[in-house]
Amino acid sequence: MALNRTFTMIKPDAVKKGYIGPILNKINVAGFKIVSMKMTQLSKRDAELFYSIHKDRPFFNDLVAFITSGPIVAAVLEKDNAVNDFRTLLGSTSPEEAAEGTIRKLFATSVGENAVHGSDSDENSVIETRFHFSDREVF
Repeated sequence: MALNRTFTMIKPDAVKKGYIGPILNKINVAGFKIVSMKMTQLSKRDAELFYSIHKDRPFFNDLVAFITSGPIVAAVLEKDNAVNDFRTLLGSTSPEEAAEGTIRKLFATSVGENAVHGSDSDENSVIETRFHFSDREVF
């Protein structure tokens, strides 16, 4: 497997509940290297752009409202097979269906408040990283 990167975002629900440290610990223990990280808050416009792929879906406005409801922690992770390995570590979008020990099983409360975002492809990882970080912020 090629060494590559993936984008992740600890969402407002997990930040509010104080799960940043435990989630980052799970990421580190799983062998990911954090190459960039910052806490920020998305504006409504940023959220609409980031989730524009969902703009015609009925949940779009709720998603934008949720993701702008508080700060997020954005990070770029590096590891062999980063995207797929991180998706496995995340677990199913639904915490009830997520495997034991996954981030969403441990920290999510619902499909809508599922604690952490992870890129679903190498291509989207690049797009999402560039959305949240300038070139000088990623090492």
